[in-house]
Amino acid sequence: MWKSVALAGTVSDRIAQQILKLIAAEEIKPGDRLPSERDLAALLGVSRPSVREAVKALEAQGRLHVRHGQGVFVAAPSAAKDLRAALALQELTLGELFLMRDVLEVPAAGWAATAGDLQRIAAAAAALDELDRATEANPTDFPLLQQLDAAFHMRIVEAAGNRFLRQTLGVLQDMLATSMETTLLVPGRLAKSRIEHERILAAVQRGDRAGARNAARRHIHSAQAAARVRLQDERRQADQALEPLATGSPAS
Repeated sequence: MWKSVALAGTVSDRIAQQILKLIAAEEIKPGDRLPSERDLAALLGVSRPSVREAVKALEAQGRLHVRHGQGVFVAAPSAAKDLRAALALQELTLGELFLMRDVLEVPAAGWAATAGDLQRIAAAAAALDELDRATEANPTDFPLLQQLDAAFHMRIVEAAGNRFLRQTLGVLQDMLATSMETTLLVPGRLAKSRIEHERILAAVQRGDRAGARNAARRHIHSAQAAARVRLQDERRQADQALEPLATGSPAS
């Protein structure tokens, strides 16, 4: 099954190609353990560093799974692996999203405090009251909470009175919806978010520009931290789903 590759092109690439061919031909299957590094080097007629380099490259591609102290195993294409890739992309997307929320909402809160538009500030207060009532409902209606949470933030932006900022409302609405899908389900997040919202509104109501900016920034950063917790939990679940394949044991 294993053939010498010592005289054929870039050694580590040829090792990787042979492993991939064996996987494609199902001569080695998901969950199978590869020979040890020393044995594999002897079978292929190559050096151990070349084997190590090939294994590292295939692990990065998600084709092999290295378990320290146990060996190298053939990984399997699976929903869990797809989930891990999706989570990595989601983490990058959320990082960019929260950065843009910081750019838009922090100055908006400060402008709202400075503008002192009592009618629009009252609309923000009414939006927060409605959100608070929905938060206390049992069972919790998370889609409604997402809608009402976003509505409060939008009323603060509107209270800023900046015509150009108002042109971003549609984009901001989408960003808020995306971030809240990840954060609102984190245990304890609803109660913490409620306090943070109240601090933003209170600073706006008393005309405290710096306080409103700081409260908005703390709220956004807190929400981002909650999003990271949620993604870490989902990544851990994906890793647990992959573990039986790496050990060769059946999933329960």
